[in-house]
Amino acid sequence: MSTGRQFLGILGVSLAGVAQRTGSALTIIIGVTCAVGALVSMLAMGTGARRQELGDVRPDRVLVSSTGARGIQSNIPKEEAASVRDLPGIRRAASGEPIVLFESLVPSEGHRRVTGTRIFMPLAGVSSNLMEYLPEIHFTAGRMFQRGRYELIASDPCVRQFTGFEIGAPRSIRGIAWTVVGHFVQGSVQQCVVYADVDTLMTTFSRNTYTMIGVRLQSPSDYDTFRAAIAANPTLHLEAQREREALEEQFKGLNSLLTFVSYFIGTIMALGATLGAMNSLYAIVDSRRRELATLRAIGFGSGAIVAATLCESLLLALPGALLGAGLAWLLFNGLAASPFGYSFQLEVSGALATLGIVWALAIGLVAGLLPALRAARVPVTSALRAW
Repeated sequence: MSTGRQFLGILGVSLAGVAQRTGSALTIIIGVTCAVGALVSMLAMGTGARRQELGDVRPDRVLVSSTGARGIQSNIPKEEAASVRDLPGIRRAASGEPIVLFESLVPSEGHRRVTGTRIFMPLAGVSSNLMEYLPEIHFTAGRMFQRGRYELIASDPCVRQFTGFEIGAPRSIRGIAWTVVGHFVQGSVQQCVVYADVDTLMTTFSRNTYTMIGVRLQSPSDYDTFRAAIAANPTLHLEAQREREALEEQFKGLNSLLTFVSYFIGTIMALGATLGAMNSLYAIVDSRRRELATLRAIGFGSGAIVAATLCESLLLALPGALLGAGLAWLLFNGLAASPFGYSFQLEVSGALATLGIVWALAIGLVAGLLPALRAARVPVTSALRAW
């Protein structure tokens, strides 16, 4: 009999006897389910965070910062910022003005509605052409802030998550009462975003430099021209990045941390599932010693026994993979999370489900290897004598 037919025969006998080994089979399935569910649900945080970060990215937007600096470390003097407006490739609004957004970030704080916990968040001072630079903004209540006034507009998540963001609510900033005059939604953004007039905010905090400049190009193909113009001007100590590249770099640390935590917890769960599955498979092999010895005595090869035992282990792990991925989707897909004050929704994608299945098969393969070798190495005479 060929090795392939031996393999299929042994596998068929093994699977037919699963009903008599329900306890061992369930141990494997439950262990794999927990491991896959933990890994997929944790990785869903990273997937959701990346979708949140890049959900509204446009190829025609560019972020300009001071050379060698990123985020709040960037400082752009007003003189250099004004020069950016005259660079080539910039889209112009209906008024004829270039769509160049000047932004200054300052620290602010809010208190969660449920717990009262104080959370620090950035308050963004922006120029009045905010709506032309971010067309995904839509007001749900109130109006836009006016230049030169102590007025704020807040995204809807601010109203849901924190106190003191209702229309007309005063918020004290540097001892000055600022008034919330508008609520808005900003595309797929789920975290609290607060905007104010950039000049008023910079005067309040005694600042004379911008944190960032946002530019809308006439078309994505104008990026190289725009960037080359910055590099060719020796008076500009600035550098430009596409919006996607800048955001990926900005959130690189958070994404790396979420990925590390996910795989760390997933690996611990996988090790537990592997050891549990290995013990169960050892028990299955020991309960079939007479059967395996008989098969070897009538000419079945060790290779077929090893392959059939490994395949049985993989097939028992597969239901655990499907259950784990399914439970992760059912319980966590779309769930809101706010680690480190950054809000987003978890996303259990098809890619994560596939990864969970691969993870489960790896558990099954590792767990089944030693029991399979043991099944193939038991001497025929010793096994028959034991029974």
